[in-house]
Amino acid sequence: ICVRRKTEYGISLGLLGSEMGIRDRCLKQVGIEVDVITGLDKDGLRGIIGGYDGLVVRSSSKVTSKVIAAADSLKVIGRAGIGVDNIDIPAATKSGVVVVNTPEGNNITAAEHAIALIVSLARHIPQATASMKKGLWEKKKFQGMELYNRTPGVLGAGNIGRFVVSRAKGLGMKVIVHDPYLTAAAAARLEVERVELDEMMSRADIVTVHVPKTKETTGILGREQFKLAKPGLIVINAARGGIVDEEALFEALESGQVGAAGLDVFVTEPPAENHPLVGHPNVICTPHLGASTEQAQINVAVAVAEQLRDFLLEGEVRNSLNVPTVSPEQMAVVGPYIHLGEKLGSFQGQLAQGRIDTVQVEYLGD
Repeated sequence: ICVRRKTEYGISLGLLGSEMGIRDRCLKQVGIEVDVITGLDKDGLRGIIGGYDGLVVRSSSKVTSKVIAAADSLKVIGRAGIGVDNIDIPAATKSGVVVVNTPEGNNITAAEHAIALIVSLARHIPQATASMKKGLWEKKKFQGMELYNRTPGVLGAGNIGRFVVSRAKGLGMKVIVHDPYLTAAAAARLEVERVELDEMMSRADIVTVHVPKTKETTGILGREQFKLAKPGLIVINAARGGIVDEEALFEALESGQVGAAGLDVFVTEPPAENHPLVGHPNVICTPHLGASTEQAQINVAVAVAEQLRDFLLEGEVRNSLNVPTVSPEQMAVVGPYIHLGEKLGSFQGQLAQGRIDTVQVEYLGD
């Protein structure tokens, strides 16, 4: 969404990506002028961003530090979805730009896709379908695995991981979870067992990944982890490409340590035509379909439109990744102090001799 200043609110938004018609209508209803722009690369975005107060993107649009530096009026970036690895959050923070996402909109859809991959691998559904379409009847070849009483290891018990847990339990599975941020109380509510990563890898029949891609999680499932796994482990990655080390996964598939894998994401998307995992007989893969249902697309479209509307018109911050969440009631109290801080900072910046290295704040009272 790029927002230009021609409306009674003085706000203009630009939208990049799919389902923009829904967001367009939601924002125009409150008098925000909206431009819907598709097919821009990062250089094209950098060339137009200067006139906009807000920007909404999907996963393919790259909001780099150079794009943010060129955004003279930008106040907020909305990600219609969960992953924000395509947005330079430190650069946005440095420039005072709020970054928000929509973590609730496609949770169920993404969780269902992971479960679908698990069931498909356990019963060889894609391979058996392909065999029958060739005119074959290979019943003995595709003997499957019953999921009841199996142990899935869920890596990450956040918004999506919790839905995976509930659906796996509905299939009668005994779920173990590795998530350093999951408290004992939260694990008790989910009725799951918390374990360390190495223990999860050694006990699980299936490992499914549901963590964001960060420096800490990139390659978190690699050679060392696969060495600990039960022979024949099923691996599911419907989160982000690179969380599972692709080279290590291929080696584990070749050795039989990993029996099968279901991949919805890759390090490079689309993957190369001769990608070894795509062509592997024990791998099923989908083209990043985790959030691709009609319901999820509508949910994230409406959610991100409402977030930008409320931030630009009311100052309300929800699901921000670089500032605390602030309600309209809280903003009414702290807003004047924010403006005062900006004015004091500007004043000190003009008075200071040379570069400012540190800032000390003293305050008194509530």
